[in-house]
Amino acid sequence: MLGAVILVLILFGVSQPILGNLQREHKWVKAGLLNQMFWYHMFFGLVYWTYSQFNRSDSGQYYLKTKNYWKNWFDAYSAGTDFVEWLAFPWVRWLGFNYDMMMFLTTWLGFWGFVYFYLFFKENLRFNPKFEGYDAITIFMFLPNMHFWTASLGKGAIIFAGIGFLVYGLSWPGKRIPHMVFGGYLCYMIRPHILFAILIGMGVGFVLGREKVPLYQKYLVAFGALAVSLFVYEDLLIFLGYDPNNVVASFEEESALNSQRLQSAGSGVDMGSYSLPFKLFTFWFRPLFIDSPNIIGLVVSMENALYIYMFSKVLNKDFIKYIQVAPAMVKMSAVVFISISLSMTFVMSNLGIIIRQKSQIMYFMLFVVIAFMDWQKTNRVRKRAEIYNRIVEEERINRELAEAGK
Repeated sequence: MLGAVILVLILFGVSQPILGNLQREHKWVKAGLLNQMFWYHMFFGLVYWTYSQFNRSDSGQYYLKTKNYWKNWFDAYSAGTDFVEWLAFPWVRWLGFNYDMMMFLTTWLGFWGFVYFYLFFKENLRFNPKFEGYDAITIFMFLPNMHFWTASLGKGAIIFAGIGFLVYGLSWPGKRIPHMVFGGYLCYMIRPHILFAILIGMGVGFVLGREKVPLYQKYLVAFGALAVSLFVYEDLLIFLGYDPNNVVASFEEESALNSQRLQSAGSGVDMGSYSLPFKLFTFWFRPLFIDSPNIIGLVVSMENALYIYMFSKVLNKDFIKYIQVAPAMVKMSAVVFISISLSMTFVMSNLGIIIRQKSQIMYFMLFVVIAFMDWQKTNRVRKRAEIYNRIVEEERINRELAEAGK
């Protein structure tokens, strides 16, 4: 464990110039807050490491296979599970990192997902939305379930970092190509369907967004996203275990098989008989306090209560009006959240798996909600300004009339 402690201190030092550059680029970035997030995330790395000492964890299998199975680095290069081991290979085989060190190294990668999601939120909102008087974005960045499942050697940390880099890059595509390429690459190698949904969402968002961008640029981005989506489509189906020549039948077969597997894993819920709205509710907001399977489930239940509260904010007639005029990033986030949620509900039937998988997409829902709240506040400020200007103008006219009457 001493090696892991030394590594964490080195990683903290390496992070400082990067965070400093981000602070110079974005004047509203608080490096102190991001450093707090670093130590908070590393704490959850310790929590997950402790959890793995007493419970079966995929991280142990990733490490052992990397250490004992692969003969050379290129043998491990493949999408999915193998990619985790490919990333770990040079550290384990060439630099001699032990299990503890690999856990915290991957935890550090997950930390950057939070950094870039934080930047994505902050630069796409005009105000700092509040939750009971506290900054909502800061609260979202410290949700425990989000940190727990992105703080270990495994797919969770890598895909979360990939999504963070990707959405940050998409906020300003012309200037952040390296972020988009790196984030898209991580997404594709871990879970191609996530990249597929984000690309489709990006295309929809840029075409339907209300930004003052030349029409040809909107369609250029949309067609680019569509072209990449078509390029990865067949690989995506094969990766997910579907027959590209008979998608519907293989999807039904694989969904039924996955449902049986997940139910047999414990904490199963029979979602096969649920209506679509209840399936979505289960995926988004369960477990609740009454069906939490363990202490982790109780912590997640508190987080889910926050999700329910935030989601209730969009159950408002103004939301339909807002989504019609929403910017591209909001529409992209909505499409990504809904499309991935719909696909997940057909294969998820185990609360433990649901808790882990939904952490990858809940920030998209939260972003849509607080962007809507931001729009509402903007309208309230604008209306107050209009009323104030009208009153000032009326007072000016009255003064002129009074002076003219004299």
